[in-house]
Amino acid sequence: MITLRQLRYLAAVAETRHFGRAAALCHVTQPALSMQIQELEQSLGLHLIERRRNAVDLTSEGREIARRAAAILASVADLEDYARREKPPLVGVLRLGIIPSIAPYLLPRALPLLHERHPELDLRIRETQTAALVEELVRGELDLVVAALPLDRPELDALTAFEDRFLVARQARAGRSADERMTPAALAGEHLLLLEEGHCLRDQALSVCGALSSDMPQAFGASSLSTVMHLVANGYGVTLLPEMAARAEGTDRVQLVRFTDPEPVRTIGLAWRRSSSRRNDAAALAKVLLDARAGDGPHL
Repeated sequence: MITLRQLRYLAAVAETRHFGRAAALCHVTQPALSMQIQELEQSLGLHLIERRRNAVDLTSEGREIARRAAAILASVADLEDYARREKPPLVGVLRLGIIPSIAPYLLPRALPLLHERHPELDLRIRETQTAALVEELVRGELDLVVAALPLDRPELDALTAFEDRFLVARQARAGRSADERMTPAALAGEHLLLLEEGHCLRDQALSVCGALSSDMPQAFGASSLSTVMHLVANGYGVTLLPEMAARAEGTDRVQLVRFTDPEPVRTIGLAWRRSSSRRNDAAALAKVLLDARAGDGPHL
């Protein structure tokens, strides 16, 4: 008999293309995962996995079964959500995904509020890049995702929590006015420091710079805002910093400058599967995030 456990293990192998990483993702041993995959193959009478020395791949049948398994798992997650629909929001297990340019700056203020207002919430947090979170949300492995909107996936609904303004971060130097305001055009010729490929914050920064981005010198490869800000502090270039990160990442060696109106912003919100019953949870969590953001106070 095919089990949900077997389908979850196959989905993990399809995602990671590696038995060890799939086992870690499922919190089981590699032999246990491998055995369940073999039993699934026997139940279906199909060869699903091509095993190689350092990696695995799915056969054509395996890819189709994995696609159908993902749909089944998402439906099961939605069924569980439906069963919770009469309960108050933010009660029980909530698997929350959140992107790295939000998590370390918002969660320290939001988590105490969540614990105070929703003590029956069992929160499970997953932090990674937007693309991975969206796929996990669609597959039913996550219940909600906190990210920069829009996400442009027809399977998802979303609501806005708040807007987060962008600031220019540059090395602090004598004679630079703290009251100065900048336009994107004023960044022309500056060395623009950005996060590595895959971070939505990188794409948002390039979008703010607009047509300038093709002509501006750029440095790529940093995986965290903290690394970028150390480079800025030492005069290697400038970056665009979300306002929510200003207090944590700003130092006396970095000057933060606002843009002229209209100030560029990113929209922070929550997304869930359109087929699930998580709207009330999303609305309650959005209120907590908004209050946590407001409680941080002005940065400049």
